[in-house]
Amino acid sequence: MAELIRPAGFPKQKADAIVRCCIKLRDEFGGRVPESTEELVSLPMVGRKTAACVRSYAMNIPSVCVDTHVHRIANLMGLVHTRTPEETEFALMDITPRERWSDINRYLVRHGQVVCLPNHPHCERCPVSQWCDHGSEVLGRK
Repeated sequence: MAELIRPAGFPKQKADAIVRCCIKLRDEFGGRVPESTEELVSLPMVGRKTAACVRSYAMNIPSVCVDTHVHRIANLMGLVHTRTPEETEFALMDITPRERWSDINRYLVRHGQVVCLPNHPHCERCPVSQWCDHGSEVLGRK
């Protein structure tokens, strides 16, 4: 199994975690993937982001998936002022309608891959720079 997941990195650790997840799902959850965040994070190597992604993308349950892109961009834009991805998750939940929670990751990750690059944001071509704290500062609008 490790060879199949090698492109994702850390294949031995992830292969072991997948096997342990399957055993726990079988033994403790009757072979079904649980829906609650609390139960999902009880699985090996499953954190809040992974739990939210499973809920959002696999189960169609509104969830805010916060990865490094979402955390960084939400703070750069001034949408939130948080120190950790978990704080960002809860802060975004507070300011976003529940029916839009699952959109946050999709849009901000893509924005972070194409425009707002980690070490070189392209504020000059950003379509939301006028509403962004960082973009307004960089472009001299503040």
